Amino acid sequence: MSDINASMTINDVVNKHPHTMKIFSKYQLDTCCGGHQEIDVAAKLYGADLELLMKELDEVIRSGK
Repeated sequence: MSDINASMTINDVVNKHPHTMKIFSKYQLDTCCGGHQEIDVAAKLYGADLELLMKELDEVIRSGK
């Protein structure tokens, strides 16, 4: 498991792990003006599957790509 959780803001995750931006973009989650939202809140607002999103974020963080 990576060092992120669903209560972190999108900006916090992107600042710590810039390569996660591609996952947020895939789910059409705003990494700019809306990046202040917590991952779980943004996922709910935009209809993203939180469990799958967190899994993909974890995978990209662990792979470093």
